[in-house]
Amino acid sequence: MAYFQEHYVTLLLTIFYVLGCLYIGWYFKKKANQGVEGYYVAKREIPGWVISLAFFSTSASTNTYIGQAGKSFEYGLSWAWMGFIWTFFCIISWQLLGPRMRFQTARLKSFTIPDYFHLRYKSTLAKSIRVLSALIILFATLWYMVGIAKGCAHVLTSVLDIPYEYGAFAIIAITCAYTIWGGMYSVLWTDAIQGIIMFGVAILMLAIPFFYAGGVDNLMESISQTNHLTKKGIPMKSGLVTFGELVSFLYILGIGLAVGMKQISEPKNLIRFYSVNNAKSMRFAMIWTPVFLGISLVCVMGLGALVHGMASAEEAAYLIKDTDEVVGFMLDKFDNKLVSGICVAGLFAAGMSSLASVIIIIGTAFVKDIWHVVKPMKETKIIPRTKWFMGFYCVLVYLLTLFPMAGIVELTAFAGAVFAASFFPAIFGGLYLKWGTDLGAMTSMIMGMVVNVVWRFAFRFNIEGWEDIHEIIPAFAISMLTYIVVSLLSKKRKPDGEHLKVVFGSSL
Repeated sequence: MAYFQEHYVTLLLTIFYVLGCLYIGWYFKKKANQGVEGYYVAKREIPGWVISLAFFSTSASTNTYIGQAGKSFEYGLSWAWMGFIWTFFCIISWQLLGPRMRFQTARLKSFTIPDYFHLRYKSTLAKSIRVLSALIILFATLWYMVGIAKGCAHVLTSVLDIPYEYGAFAIIAITCAYTIWGGMYSVLWTDAIQGIIMFGVAILMLAIPFFYAGGVDNLMESISQTNHLTKKGIPMKSGLVTFGELVSFLYILGIGLAVGMKQISEPKNLIRFYSVNNAKSMRFAMIWTPVFLGISLVCVMGLGALVHGMASAEEAAYLIKDTDEVVGFMLDKFDNKLVSGICVAGLFAAGMSSLASVIIIIGTAFVKDIWHVVKPMKETKIIPRTKWFMGFYCVLVYLLTLFPMAGIVELTAFAGAVFAASFFPAIFGGLYLKWGTDLGAMTSMIMGMVVNVVWRFAFRFNIEGWEDIHEIIPAFAISMLTYIVVSLLSKKRKPDGEHLKVVFGSSL
């Protein structure tokens, strides 16, 4: 009873939000199960404002609202530059990829990113490319989902005193349930609602340190000459407000590219383009998605630096060792039940929007792009088997979340680096380069994956001075170069003219 009296506002708001998500999943259950196109891409009939909010909410996940926001506790306001990099890539994604991807995938009757590669490159290697890209999805999303679940579990521990393992189970189980029920319909509509909540919560969270400190002047004076220590035990002094003093720009650029480039290469983002209902909706989303994302990022990317104004020297010494707990600490320290309830619902929304998008992607990748390719099945079996695999994968993610491999930012940045280096050359080439070949796509995927893994685990943390050179930089450069060179050397393998007319339209 004492626990409920202390947390009842936060619990009621969170429960209300969770029940809303579950209702949406149940509401779309019948419609989603009418066929593979409905379950996988919502029959390409979703309004632009829903797609815009859904893209924003799945891009700005727990990684942003907890991991990235907390990281600035260690690196200062310099970390806010991450937001500009991220917004830039959001604009690129919608301007460069969105319209063409919607056009081509509709003409090719593509339902997933791997089957786009199959249908676009159309050759003896096309099936192999499809299976390879699906395997890359299964590998990279595992890291990503663990990072998201880890962040949400930390918040529940800090704000509601829920044990970490129970919080992780709750976030994964609830998201898995409504995603399995309603497929892409429930994913997009819940994402849109989550996007509205997240936009408001970003602004609210930014205001908390200023209210706590008694205004802008008080807070900025407090953090501009703080006696708090860095991880190395050195006083921060003016480091929180001085660009590049606590972190190198090279590291900001590397993480920024890894996370930002997910928007131009990650399946959970690109699949949004499949479901837009018409060109007018696409134009709306092209304008407003970067606005929603940009404003939110400005609010949260430097939040951790401001939390120094709420923390004692002892509290800061603890938080600097695990910046994933900074946002939870801020809410607990502010100690306002209504604010905490709203923010926890928003943080749940941030995590669930990304988890739902990834859960359906891994289900479609395994069943339709691996199992169905290796051993074709009746269409009536595709959706049930997709649901079963989604459930199995969520169990695996939960087990790994109990023993996470790294912090939220590093986990999600590594996943983003794998997607960017492995997929972007083949996607960009497929959309724009008529001379792009299957061999170019396949070799660039392999090189992107290999360089990412080798650079991270063999070089980056084992050679002095290389830690700040994120794997995305060499991996993307080598992968893109590989696609261009191999495609030019294998021009005879490009699809025939008739197929290219289908892909690009009647005029070549």
